[in-house]
Amino acid sequence: MDPHSPRSAMRDPREPARATAPAVDDHLVTPETREEILRGKRLYAAPSLPEHGDPHFRLDVALGTHTRAGYVGSTDLLTRAADDGDFATDSCVRREGIDPATGRRYLEELAFEVVNTQRLSEVTGKAEELAARGVRRIFAIFTRKGVVSEWRDGDWDPLGIDAHIDDVCLATPLPIEALLRASALGGAAVRGLLARGEPELKRLLAEHEARGEARGEERGEAHARREALRLILRARGVSLSEADTARVAACDDAATLDGWMTRAATATDRAQVFDGAER
Repeated sequence: MDPHSPRSAMRDPREPARATAPAVDDHLVTPETREEILRGKRLYAAPSLPEHGDPHFRLDVALGTHTRAGYVGSTDLLTRAADDGDFATDSCVRREGIDPATGRRYLEELAFEVVNTQRLSEVTGKAEELAARGVRRIFAIFTRKGVVSEWRDGDWDPLGIDAHIDDVCLATPLPIEALLRASALGGAAVRGLLARGEPELKRLLAEHEARGEARGEERGEAHARREALRLILRARGVSLSEADTARVAACDDAATLDGWMTRAATATDRAQVFDGAER
């Protein structure tokens, strides 16, 4: 990192996971307001535009369908990051339950920030403070550039559109494309739910498979009836027109095929089999 950059002028990040760090839910600001504090400076989080709100929605859907059992996702979760820091990221994932070491909720392990009009210095400051607090992995979705970056070694490292976020918190790797393109979200969500073993999805798939097997059995029975009809017609010396041949091949209705076979048993020409039969 350039030592003459504005970022280098910030005070040094705190040591990770200091023993004297304040409790994550011992807040400096009033929860459910639009106030945050970063390095002693009071910030105000404003309602979002579509350029921020839409990617945030995709992020929540993607995380919600990929979070592994035993972990929980949260939106705008206020975290006491430091003595002079109390702010929220857009979305995060943490372990479920209470941390026995603190008697409080667990610190988030994955944190995500959607960046549209927010200053780079602010999102970078948040990343530094969260990393010092002990958050394992921090990501930013830079909407104007269409890039997802991870905070690594004191800087933002862009991830490729074909990359995935692979982490113990996730049931299956989360594709970066799903965070940037609405067209990729549905497929990613389904794969995430399958990896989670979502009971309702498993039930629906089992029903679909059962219906497919039933349709397969019906098609098999219809095929056997069509073959039997052809054998009867051949034995009776009855020739079929091209239209009759196509009609037989397209028919899957058992009752219709049974009717044709019954008439074919005594027929001497194709009219006695097909003419007047239901179409």
